[in-house]
Amino acid sequence: MRWPSFLRSKSPGDALERQLAELQRAAEFHPTPSSIAREMLEFAEVGPEDVLYDLGSGDGRIPILAAQEFGCRAVGIEIDPKLFRYSVERVAELGLGERVSFQQQNFFRADFRPATVVTLYLLSAVNDQLRPRLAAHLRPGARVVVLDYPIPGWRPEKTLPVKSLAEVQYTLYLYRRSSAPKNGAGPAD
Repeated sequence: MRWPSFLRSKSPGDALERQLAELQRAAEFHPTPSSIAREMLEFAEVGPEDVLYDLGSGDGRIPILAAQEFGCRAVGIEIDPKLFRYSVERVAELGLGERVSFQQQNFFRADFRPATVVTLYLLSAVNDQLRPRLAAHLRPGARVVVLDYPIPGWRPEKTLPVKSLAEVQYTLYLYRRSSAPKNGAGPAD
């Protein structure tokens, strides 16, 4: 006799996979206005020595802007194949292949240990799920700049209200990795 599927035991890994799938659907592409992207990079004090990772990079505007105007190396992590292809093509058009790259993958599985700066425009629930991975991957001094949705459980080093050219109000949050992680704690633990 087969047991109904709701009675079958599921492994914790299966439950986590379902939760991640739900969070991915919650992380729809909403482009960061270009003026706000620039504010994010200025707020994080991005410079030529930095390696920026943009998680959920969409059309690639933040990594491209970071390389063009701030001189850093940049990596975009994007799971959507169309947005990924667009970003790669745009980098080729602009001749930025040595400074900007994109990875088509799930940012929950991405390796962003080389990052000195991470940019996020994701819902707080998604940021909360990313928190342990950020704490484990980022080394002391690394910055995380977040648009509108703070990382639950972390205290920002500073916040900044900003307006887009269309007069839409946003809030930036800056976190800095200060020490070795303690039980998944973050930069401002």
